[in-house]
Amino acid sequence: MKVVIGLGNPGPDYDATRHNVGWWVIDRLAYDWDFGPFVRSGRASMSDGTVDGVDVRLMKPTTYMNRSGQALRGLTDVEDFDPREDLLVIVDDASLDVGRVRFRPEGGAGGHNGLKSIAGALQSNDYARLRIGVGRKPDEHDLSDWVLSPMPEEDEDEVIRLLPELTRAVEVWVEEGVEAAMNRFNR
Repeated sequence: MKVVIGLGNPGPDYDATRHNVGWWVIDRLAYDWDFGPFVRSGRASMSDGTVDGVDVRLMKPTTYMNRSGQALRGLTDVEDFDPREDLLVIVDDASLDVGRVRFRPEGGAGGHNGLKSIAGALQSNDYARLRIGVGRKPDEHDLSDWVLSPMPEEDEDEVIRLLPELTRAVEVWVEEGVEAAMNRFNR
């Protein structure tokens, strides 16, 4: 089974914020792949289905960002589940320009509290991530205030225009792995 987890914060106050771009992608994947409705289980909302014959679980943690790793409880106990091959974490990146896309097979959190929490739950940084640029934080802004603020309409539109391409990118990750996705979609 492949697991794709999009990081974000629960509640309508956060829906349109930069920090919830991971949830935007998960919702688009569920729509494009015609998965069923999300069902709450433990610390996440989940939707399961298949992509080209591969079982895939989409997850949105129902915790706040800095506790995202709690959504992974029990997942590491699933037989044959290897986070290095079977987990993709989709996350906003305030160090990338809007619309930039970066797959990585592993790495540090880069100051992102959601990634820190995931790494803590896994006791490892060896899992794939898809970073989506939400605009570089201006010097005069606090990082927390920046990522928790709504995106300007033109930036939001740019990310929304990316969603169909990101569906294809995640399909490539499911079918061929992170290296193939990096080679085709990083920009």
